[in-house]
Amino acid sequence: MTTNKSTSLFESKQVKEALWQSFVKLNPKMMIKNPVMFTVEIGTAIMFAVCVSILMGATDQGSFIYNLIVFLILFVTLLFANFAEAIAEARGKAQADSLRKTREETPAKLVKREKSNVAGQPDTFHILHISSSQLKKNDIFICEAGDLIAADGEIIEGLATIDESAITGESAPVIREAGGDKSSVTGGTKVLSDKIKVKVTSEPGESFLDKMIALVEGASRQKTPNEIALTILLAAFTLIFVIVCVTLKPFADYANAPITIAAFIALFVCLIPTTIGGLLSAIGIAGMDRALRANVITKSGKAVETAGDIDVLLLDKTGTITIGNRKATNFYPTKGITFEDFVKSAVLSSLADDTPEGKSILELGKMLDENSKMQSDISLLTDNISHTIKFTAETRTSGVVLKDGTDIRKGAQDAAKKIAEQARNAFPEDTLQQVITISSNGGTPLVVIKNNEIQGVIELQDIIKTGMKERFERLRRMGIKTVMVTGDNPLTAKFIAEKAGVDDFIAEAKPEDKMNYIRKEQAEGRLVAMMGDGTNDAPALAQANVGVAMNSGTQAAKEAGNMVDLDNDPTKLIEIVEIGKQLLMTRGTLTTFSIANDVAKYFAIVPALFITAIPALQGLNIMHLHSPESAILSAVIFNAIIIPILIPLALRGVEYRPIGASAILKRNLLIYGLGGLIVPFIGIKLIDLIVTLFI
Repeated sequence: MTTNKSTSLFESKQVKEALWQSFVKLNPKMMIKNPVMFTVEIGTAIMFAVCVSILMGATDQGSFIYNLIVFLILFVTLLFANFAEAIAEARGKAQADSLRKTREETPAKLVKREKSNVAGQPDTFHILHISSSQLKKNDIFICEAGDLIAADGEIIEGLATIDESAITGESAPVIREAGGDKSSVTGGTKVLSDKIKVKVTSEPGESFLDKMIALVEGASRQKTPNEIALTILLAAFTLIFVIVCVTLKPFADYANAPITIAAFIALFVCLIPTTIGGLLSAIGIAGMDRALRANVITKSGKAVETAGDIDVLLLDKTGTITIGNRKATNFYPTKGITFEDFVKSAVLSSLADDTPEGKSILELGKMLDENSKMQSDISLLTDNISHTIKFTAETRTSGVVLKDGTDIRKGAQDAAKKIAEQARNAFPEDTLQQVITISSNGGTPLVVIKNNEIQGVIELQDIIKTGMKERFERLRRMGIKTVMVTGDNPLTAKFIAEKAGVDDFIAEAKPEDKMNYIRKEQAEGRLVAMMGDGTNDAPALAQANVGVAMNSGTQAAKEAGNMVDLDNDPTKLIEIVEIGKQLLMTRGTLTTFSIANDVAKYFAIVPALFITAIPALQGLNIMHLHSPESAILSAVIFNAIIIPILIPLALRGVEYRPIGASAILKRNLLIYGLGGLIVPFIGIKLIDLIVTLFI
């Protein structure tokens, strides 16, 4: 897997852009989207008006310098909050710019169809050279060796080696071909060999990368449900503290303790959760950015967030849990069938099979044919093939039919048994036992049938990827149930599942089995994630709460899912879950810290407001701050500087550890809850000592 990571958190170009945007975002039309910081802006405007009134002769609001300092601190608080959002957007834009390089206009060879006006004459086709920006959905263009692919699409004719390093960062070329689940190509990648005909699958500006560019730049980023809920909660807190501050006025009048507007505004700004209010958007944008750096395109921030709440993970066995290149290792003919005849049947049944398994059967047959005698017989039979039978998820068999009517197939044991029994042929006991033996050892048995009679079984073996057991244990500690999906029989599936350490498995899985399993889990209140690349995966990808489609997969799969993995890495789903959990944890921990540190600011400002009129409140001045003015200034300065101090944490995210929800809650309450109580006391006291030197 390749990730796109910057060398530093703050790059000079990004910082300059973010500083400028910090001022641009002061526009009230933009600020109102963040209720907490919008009220701070109102308070800042009031303080500006107070400063102007003092210059015009007002004497009841304290000195001009003191009020000006409060105004400037509040103004800087706004800039810090805007900077947090702007730097997150700038980092996203840097990623978007690298993607946009693949979106530069390239020449396209459009296939233009000219309809014939003469009855009986076929239509004519010719090549029109245009810019890639002129291509529309369903247009067809041709790419040859050396050409850049002009737009996202599906290969409808041909096969080619393609360099996808511009998108994935991987230098190794990949093969894409018409038909099957590896037909999708991405605009900006390069054809290295051969020639392909591609059908455009999206309108200009609407491809997956275009949508992702808009998301990471913030142009079309919609707040997620959790983010909206937290915004409402913070707005409610803000409203409560408005009421608190308003009701302090009659108390102060009764106690004969006049409170200046600066003191009221400072109290209000320090009590509302400005820390999380200023960082909330940055946390959401940074989550999207981390997904993109992992080469995952997401259709919405909600998808990343939902990944953090996933309860069940559906993973394909082949390529995810196992290496994926299952190879034929042995041929076991049924009693009464010669080894040579069985190998011929096995090879013939695989001639139309383009999968790695089919090719490995041909290779094993060739390796066992030392004197090339079988090869000459097979060549003779090949010339007599009438038609081939392609594998389908429903029949689960593939093979050939010869001109004399001979039907040779291979497939899963249950499918082969069904074919034999429909023709009233028994399933040989020795072959059945061999199937059980192969399955019990973690192999995959493929049964060969000739004219509806069982001929024997081919053994395929796959290897479990290194470290998968540990990764599944990590997911289990997160509270996530892992489910292996495989077309293997139950015995093989059980062996692989136990060896890999997954919690459950679906054997002999058909597309509808995945869908039914997802629906069952969702009906019980669980969130489900799965990964797929084929058209037959599309319904399940659409049904899953988080559906990750391979970039090399079919257009149907990519349309159905809410994420696309540019690396085509089947294990990426595990990383996506961790990115989602990190996003939720970061938001939760900073919210805890923000609310906790309001307590210290309360003990700094409230005594300062009334200590002159009510000396008994001296006991609340537990930090022994120098004076009411220094206490208020120290509190608002701390309130301002804590935002930029926490920006790196908001962008990088809180480190996630798979230790269970209750353990994480205790840990975060201890570190960020208790820390949120203690740090402000220390910080405000230190600032007060410094402020005292200048008052």
